[in-house]
Amino acid sequence: MCGVCGCADPNSEVSMTDVKTGVTRKLRDSASSLAEAHAFAHAHGLPHDHLHDHTHHHDHLRDHGHSKADAHGHVQSHSHDHTHDHDHIHDHDHDHGHGTDNRVVALEAAILGKNDAIAAHNRGWFEGRGVLALNFVSSPGSGKTALLEATIRALKDQVAISVIEGDQMTTHDADRIRAAGAPAIQVNTGAGCHLEADMVAEAARALNPAPGSLLLIENVGNLVCPAMFDLGEAMKIAVISTTEGEDKPLKYPHMFRAVKIVVVNKMDLAPHVGFDEAACCDNIRAVNPRAEIICLSAKTGQNLETWLDRLMQLRNAI
Repeated sequence: MCGVCGCADPNSEVSMTDVKTGVTRKLRDSASSLAEAHAFAHAHGLPHDHLHDHTHHHDHLRDHGHSKADAHGHVQSHSHDHTHDHDHIHDHDHDHGHGTDNRVVALEAAILGKNDAIAAHNRGWFEGRGVLALNFVSSPGSGKTALLEATIRALKDQVAISVIEGDQMTTHDADRIRAAGAPAIQVNTGAGCHLEADMVAEAARALNPAPGSLLLIENVGNLVCPAMFDLGEAMKIAVISTTEGEDKPLKYPHMFRAVKIVVVNKMDLAPHVGFDEAACCDNIRAVNPRAEIICLSAKTGQNLETWLDRLMQLRNAI
């Protein structure tokens, strides 16, 4: 996940290595993040390690007794500039046998702390306007954009809808959304594998969604990293397709635990790919017993009304 691999900051030039676990984290400010992690551990009563970045700059300008007069009477001093740059990460273990897990938790909290603060601001901004913001997550090719297109065409005369499109490159999906009848902002993350709260904040300001409207956020296709990043949405909605098989919830449990609704798309293809609907639903419930499951086909419209009715119920409840 991003808290471990460091992809939360693809432009970072500073890396910190946990010498015990070999985990490398890309951080914007190494010293700041260490301090935040330590503070988090103290504030939440976590067993923790004191991570001190002890960089000793010893500028030893030593004479070493080599000063002597040359033939012309000039004093020659052999000054040795002994600059020792020791990047020592000293682990003063206070975890009493709990290992490095709590340190990882604290470091991940530090990495995500800034994002969560912006997400909280986003959530207040949406709630203050009565905007229902939904974060759609999936693997690539599940049919998220097709679902949003079908939703827009069916509901655009009943409720205002705007869309934030997340992809690493291109504006293809935003172009499709606009053609379906909704304003859209494309956010290209480059090397990034997920949207973050500050990206959503900027895009939402540009879209300026109307009070009482729907803001649909299509995240970058990825069933790992988006699970960790709160965008300020009311809920995450996972979209999976019959062509992916029935075991996606078991392979990516963190994502499926983070969502409230799972849309199983491309049901029109189920007979052709040998998809076992009952097994898929059982797998979803195994990792998230409270998840709502809606099986449909965005392409053919099969059971689309169930999804549209549920969406309007959510919107009317805000």
